[in-house]
Amino acid sequence: MSTTRQEIKNVVLVHGAFADGSGWRGVYENLTARGYRVTIVQNPLTSLEDDVAATTRVLDLQDGPTILVAHSWGGTVITEAGVHPTVAGLVYVSALAPDAGENTTMQYQGFAPTPDFVIDVGTDGYGFLNHDTFKAGFAADASDADAAFLRDTQVPINMSAFGTPVKHAAWRDKPSWAVIATDDKAFDQAMLQHMAKRIGAEITNVPASHAVFMTQPAVVADVIVTAAQHAG
Repeated sequence: MSTTRQEIKNVVLVHGAFADGSGWRGVYENLTARGYRVTIVQNPLTSLEDDVAATTRVLDLQDGPTILVAHSWGGTVITEAGVHPTVAGLVYVSALAPDAGENTTMQYQGFAPTPDFVIDVGTDGYGFLNHDTFKAGFAADASDADAAFLRDTQVPINMSAFGTPVKHAAWRDKPSWAVIATDDKAFDQAMLQHMAKRIGAEITNVPASHAVFMTQPAVVADVIVTAAQHAG
């Protein structure tokens, strides 16, 4: 007698720093057209704890097993929030993946600098991406209009969040997938590959900028579907 694994239908998307959830629009439309129930978290970017709480709040609303997806800084968030019992699998989209006891800043140690990704920090400790280098560093493969919109709708992050260690690493207990943008200027490519391999993720490489979650929605959506079909 054969059995067929039931496909997971719930997906939660988590954005990174200097952005909000609107960049997931293309992924959202692709997945909802294929019958998935998709919810997008709006992180306040005020602290790791606050972003984890915002994600947990959305996970609490899910009616069954869920694929939890994140871009960039959101990877740190889902590494912690992903211990939620509804989470069946994790998808890291050019995202950070610390281990328990590690913080975001530690992930950069030993890797090449990224001179096009410039963060301007105000006296209040919040950072914006530099206006002049934004397109080159964040969204080089986006149209000028889309890159300008992303630049001008930035959500600043409390820079102290990068120094807060995660207490749990959900990827140690749950299957993971990774989409890596091979033209990412926010992270050294070796850093992205190292993190994805360390967590045992199934890796998909795609020619794209750091804004891969927005510029390559079909590729990202396909990886999420693969996760939904095989997690659990």
